[in-house]
Amino acid sequence: MKTRITEMLNIEHPIIQGGMHYVGFAELAAAVSNAGGLGTITGLTQKTAPDLANEIARCNDMTDKPFAVNLTFLPSVAAPDYPSYVKAIIDGGVKIVETAGRNPVQVLPYLKDAGITVIHKCTSVRHSLKAQEIGCDAVSVDGFECGGHPGEDDIPNMILLPRAADELEIPFVASGGMADGRSLVAALAMGAEGMNMGTRFMVTQEAPIHERVKQAILAATELDTRLVMRSLRNTERVLTNTAVERLLAKEKELGDNIEFEDIMEEVAGVYPKVMLDGDMDSGAWSCGMVAGLINDIPSCRELIDRIMVEADGLIGQRLGGMRAA
Repeated sequence: MKTRITEMLNIEHPIIQGGMHYVGFAELAAAVSNAGGLGTITGLTQKTAPDLANEIARCNDMTDKPFAVNLTFLPSVAAPDYPSYVKAIIDGGVKIVETAGRNPVQVLPYLKDAGITVIHKCTSVRHSLKAQEIGCDAVSVDGFECGGHPGEDDIPNMILLPRAADELEIPFVASGGMADGRSLVAALAMGAEGMNMGTRFMVTQEAPIHERVKQAILAATELDTRLVMRSLRNTERVLTNTAVERLLAKEKELGDNIEFEDIMEEVAGVYPKVMLDGDMDSGAWSCGMVAGLINDIPSCRELIDRIMVEADGLIGQRLGGMRAA
């Protein structure tokens, strides 16, 4: 399948694996890229720039296909050494970067000078237009359904994607609620040039996370995610567990008086405990509503091949058969 995104990124299928904390390691990124999609290493999961350089080298050893590095710009008292991370990306020969969080304008000149394609993750049309204005090559449009941070506007993809298509000139991919061939065809119909999947790629054979995490997502339905940190305007969609319900009780009790320090126990340092150790109730961890559509643990190649076969069938047979003679 050819779209503006497959042409821009030099990939076979318009399917991107999103950056996910303590999930986006070289093993997963290489598996997705080898299957014809675009795999992504999560930059800040690596504690230092030399660690990221090593992870990029590991991925290069496992694939000769394009892969991306995600770099998320977070509000922080002690900010990561972003210039060093950018240097590791450039020196590693990476040609695609997914940026997320705050405006990436400060690093764009360095990435663009190195010939790197930049895809910025956005949760609104206005942010997508800003990404276009500052020179990003594409955007990943995150609907309200997504795991992680859906923004504060609460616009689902049935509205957000067509609105993005109405406004944007650069290509965009759909993110949030994406799981299968139906997702891809729907995203294409609404103006996207492909789709970005996070939660779905967590439940694959190559995802280097604890088996208990995969089983928790398999057991979940679309009703089992919660929105936390709304009162702090840092909303995150997570899979419910005892820590999440405790966090929500604190938010309800403290209301507008809540501070981040009040919920540190439930959100700080959680990801390695969950993803690597399988301590499922240690805190809040991101998961999309799409968990309700995930029923198996295929290899990345099996998953991507299945999506493309299903999409081709939907376009050529089901939808094509509805056309009047």
